[in-house]
Amino acid sequence: MDEPGNRNASTEVAAVRVRPSSQAEAGAKHSGTADAAPVTPRWAPLRRPAAPVDRPPAPDVRALRAQFQPARLRSFAQSSPGRLVAAGLVLMVLCVTAGAVTSTTVSERQQALGVLLDDTEPDAHSANHLYTSLSIADAAAGTAFIAGGLEPQAVRDRYTQAIGEAAAELVTQAGHVSDEEAADPSGADRRLRTGIATGLPVYSGLIETARVNNRNGYPVGAAYLSEASHQMQTALLPMAEELEDHRFDAVTAAQYRHVQPPWTAIALLVVALGALIWVQVELARRSRRFFNMGLLVGTGALALTLIWTVAAGSVSAVAMIRCRDEGAVPSARLAESRILVQQARSAEMVKLVRRDATGDYDRTFDTNAARLNELLAGYPEDAPARDEVAHARAALTRWQSAHQRMNDTLERGDFVGAATVATGPSAADSAAQVDALDRALDKAGAVTRDTLRAKVSQAIDVLAFLAPGAFVLGIVAAVCVALGLWPRLREYR
Repeated sequence: MDEPGNRNASTEVAAVRVRPSSQAEAGAKHSGTADAAPVTPRWAPLRRPAAPVDRPPAPDVRALRAQFQPARLRSFAQSSPGRLVAAGLVLMVLCVTAGAVTSTTVSERQQALGVLLDDTEPDAHSANHLYTSLSIADAAAGTAFIAGGLEPQAVRDRYTQAIGEAAAELVTQAGHVSDEEAADPSGADRRLRTGIATGLPVYSGLIETARVNNRNGYPVGAAYLSEASHQMQTALLPMAEELEDHRFDAVTAAQYRHVQPPWTAIALLVVALGALIWVQVELARRSRRFFNMGLLVGTGALALTLIWTVAAGSVSAVAMIRCRDEGAVPSARLAESRILVQQARSAEMVKLVRRDATGDYDRTFDTNAARLNELLAGYPEDAPARDEVAHARAALTRWQSAHQRMNDTLERGDFVGAATVATGPSAADSAAQVDALDRALDKAGAVTRDTLRAKVSQAIDVLAFLAPGAFVLGIVAAVCVALGLWPRLREYR
């Protein structure tokens, strides 16, 4: 035990250690002076050690590297969980890829069909209208000239309307550049339009000069009319025909690109679906469990995508086939037929004006009439507007009979009688038959064009929701695969 004296001494020492400032104040009081120097303690105050900071343990780099050694990776890949992980990743990639490819393919098809409906087909129709208007103008100019003096107002209006429509179509086409024209480095369509736009005022000027001379009774008017018709037949119409051919070729190419279902997307969906079924069979054989809900739902989503794609793609392809067979092919025949009518009529009128005895214009008429009869006779049986085509064939037969009567009358030297047969108001004359033939062909062409556009619209509409639907179903299938395989992977922990 400690003695009291020793206990007091220990207390004093502790006091000195803990409260050095108290002793300094006491010393200052005993000394009686305010600025006495502070007493320095004999021992420095004790400092507590800083609290330890919690730091995360340094990663074991060697252990981490050991996990990714090639030998360990090969061993994991050959194990059951490794094969299951690999199968799951492959299935997920296949599902997403199949959905994405299907969505992209369908979207591209929809866009291409939209361009066909909104741009390519209207361009082809505009080019055909330009060609037809020029042919009508040339035929109407000859008819007005035969009337002598002041031509009938109806014939004059027909010529003026045809020239105005041709000029309007040139302006329309110049303001719209198709993708095919933009991709053509030669600028053939631009050159053709420029040539027509340059030659049309020259043709109109020759026709007006011929009219003035004819109105004044000058025989030179026939020479001007012949020159104008020659320019139309050898320069303007060939350029218009070439422009029309380019536009119709673009329509035909767009149709033939889409008369088949999207086989690439369908094949990829079949591969993904087959892989899903194979993995389920293997998993059922190894785990003795016949149903995996996640894989079943994923298989159903992919099967739905496949059925949807096959059905919609087939309906779209069938619509495009009918668009070609019931729309494009008949339209091309009718467009060519209508132009042949006007060219034959122009040859008939120029022959009469020039009182031609060489037979050149008769050969032109007979060639055009024979080709016209061939086109109408070969009109597809299942195509629309069959009644209008039948009316056109009957009108052609009557016109050929009237043309022969005109030639017989002209050979007898009766020019007035021949002109009456060619331009007279009688229902048996050439003018009435030409008008009936042209109206029938125009009506049939409108019907086939409506059919073409309706089938293209149907091909677009049937694909309306397939693009986003296929992508979503592909994602759903991939997620279901992951959810279905995750419980099987947890069993290996």
